Amino acid sequence: MDLYLYTFSFFIVKPFLNQEEYQRTENIVKKFEHGIGKLLQHKLLERAKEKKNWLEEWWLNVAYLDARIPTQIYYNFGGAGPYLEHYWPPKEGTQIERGCIAIWHTLKYWEIIRTEKLVVHRHGNMPLDMNQFRMLFCTCKIPGITRDSLGNYFRTESEGECPSHLIVLCRGRVFAFDAVHEGHILSPPEIFRQLAYIQKRCHNEPDGPGLAALTSEERTQWAETREYLTNLDPKNLCLLEKIQSSLFVISLDDSSPHGTPEDYTPITKLALTGDPTIRWGDKSYNCILFSNGTFGSNCDHSPCDAMALVVLCSYIDQKIIESEGRWKGSDKVRDIPWPEELVFTLNQNVLNDIEHAKERYSQQVSDLQLVNYAFTSFGKALTKKKGLHPDTFVQLGLQLAYYKLHGHPGCCYETAMTRRFYHGRTETMRPCTVEAVEWCKSMLDPSCSSHKRQQQMLKAFAKHNKMMKECENGKGFDRHLLGLLLVAKEEGLPVPELFTDPAFTRSGGGGNFVLSTSLVGYTKIGGAAVPMIHHGYGIFYRIRDDRIVVTCTAWKSCPETDAEMLCKNLFQSLQDMIQLMATAHL
Repeated sequence: MDLYLYTFSFFIVKPFLNQEEYQRTENIVKKFEHGIGKLLQHKLLERAKEKKNWLEEWWLNVAYLDARIPTQIYYNFGGAGPYLEHYWPPKEGTQIERGCIAIWHTLKYWEIIRTEKLVVHRHGNMPLDMNQFRMLFCTCKIPGITRDSLGNYFRTESEGECPSHLIVLCRGRVFAFDAVHEGHILSPPEIFRQLAYIQKRCHNEPDGPGLAALTSEERTQWAETREYLTNLDPKNLCLLEKIQSSLFVISLDDSSPHGTPEDYTPITKLALTGDPTIRWGDKSYNCILFSNGTFGSNCDHSPCDAMALVVLCSYIDQKIIESEGRWKGSDKVRDIPWPEELVFTLNQNVLNDIEHAKERYSQQVSDLQLVNYAFTSFGKALTKKKGLHPDTFVQLGLQLAYYKLHGHPGCCYETAMTRRFYHGRTETMRPCTVEAVEWCKSMLDPSCSSHKRQQQMLKAFAKHNKMMKECENGKGFDRHLLGLLLVAKEEGLPVPELFTDPAFTRSGGGGNFVLSTSLVGYTKIGGAAVPMIHHGYGIFYRIRDDRIVVTCTAWKSCPETDAEMLCKNLFQSLQDMIQLMATAHL
């Protein structure tokens, strides 16, 4: 354990402290190591002997299910479909036509998982845990008064029956239809028939009450309303369970967000913060069909990480490219049952709660600043040619961009994947290292030579790459520290001073990272999430051979932050870094 604590005290908090503060933290760490830390470590090892993954249950609860703030806004992630880059640019009147094809491919992916034909992912020769893919379908978070729960109704064929119905939300109304008829998935023409029926009804009849907006509420409030709703009429519980167990939710959205491969901002903003009456915020996957034939998604984070959705959406994208965006099969439509509308018994109390939820949601999301731009000067191909890891390249660019904009280091969270382990999810990789800060300082020092700057940058690269590898191999320390803290709480012991030290918070501990970042892959699939803290930024990025596409969010009500400026600074930093590699030898 001493290695973890040394890492914490030196590499992690040092960039944010003066010498006196650092000495104080070092003393706290030594006291912890030789005192209560020994007992907590022993208890943690005992827990690890009893469980295949000592962290899994704790992480689900602490990171997601215990949250009381509106998780649809503050925890969910969302993003735009990439199809406008090839066969599906914005075009009015194509919502249902394109939607039925995308849904069919999604159902085919569900079928691959259900029949256990999904190829196991590997990192080099190492097989990766695939459990999160079970959570993509038939999964829903259920609100509780003090803690939510997670309902997963998915079953493989060998395990038994699996729900096969879809939920469609349109203009405040809720519909359901089965995606399988007589043992076969509905074809795109059959799905078209169902969606067109729903759309026609909703456009010719009054809007519904928008019950889905309740999922955007504060969690205890939503739990209380849900309990009231189920007591109002037992049928309401059956309808809620039908939504919870559904494969996924389809949102027919009347919005027409335009975007380009260089600027996804309008679509991404609507995917993340659009109409709450047509997003069931607790579902693992909401597939959003905009009226102009563009696409988005909004996903509950608790059952799986963005990686699972990226893989699903990449599969859909690949199939759309292969079929040139068209259905080339039979146009025959079987005699299938029409969609059923789920009509809840409501009263004025529930209607008032819905209106209150919509108002609060509108206020909260109106405060979000979001930009989603492509840096097109170069991408993965050039960084690899220069011998620089593409992800590390972007991360150090972010450190420099933040330092330039704010004049001091930014404590940063980067997602490290731990799927090499049983039910592994993530570890915290902290890119704001001593080496990164020294390099940032050199870039702003006019007396520093290009050669010296390059040497500092390469040191920062080496440190980042080493730490990421350690995190992915189970040698990170943030989850370990969390385990020690939770052991103390379970044993009824006082919170150790290590976790109340201001240095812990200033370095990002306890979820206080100023920069919350995640690479969402080397594909065309993007995403977005809000910042962890009010004076922070949320950054998702994807890296392709010829471009780096970045989504940056910040809160407008914070006078210190500006997502647009950080993004511009990042793009300039990337140029500066590649230029440094070209000129440093002169």
